[in-house]
Amino acid sequence: MEQQIQQPKPQRSFFGKHIKWTFIGFNILMLIWLVGGVGSASKEVANAGSDAAQAGAAIGTGLGAMVIIFIWTAGAVILGILTLLTRTKR
Repeated sequence: MEQQIQQPKPQRSFFGKHIKWTFIGFNILMLIWLVGGVGSASKEVANAGSDAAQAGAAIGTGLGAMVIIFIWTAGAVILGILTLLTRTKR
């Protein structure tokens, strides 16, 4: 019966760990930003005086959410690629 020798699990470098936690933190920050921004903007839509003001606030909320999602997607792709490139080799 052959006995397998366990090799220690390779660890990420300091730079790799920094990139990984930056990626996680960025995604958490963007989620908070999106939820907070849309939540506060929806209050403005509800408190708008006229139908035109409500329509304008709704359009602005949609545009703001799209900008946040664009920044989130671009940052997640860039940081995700860096996270993959700094992972340990087996």
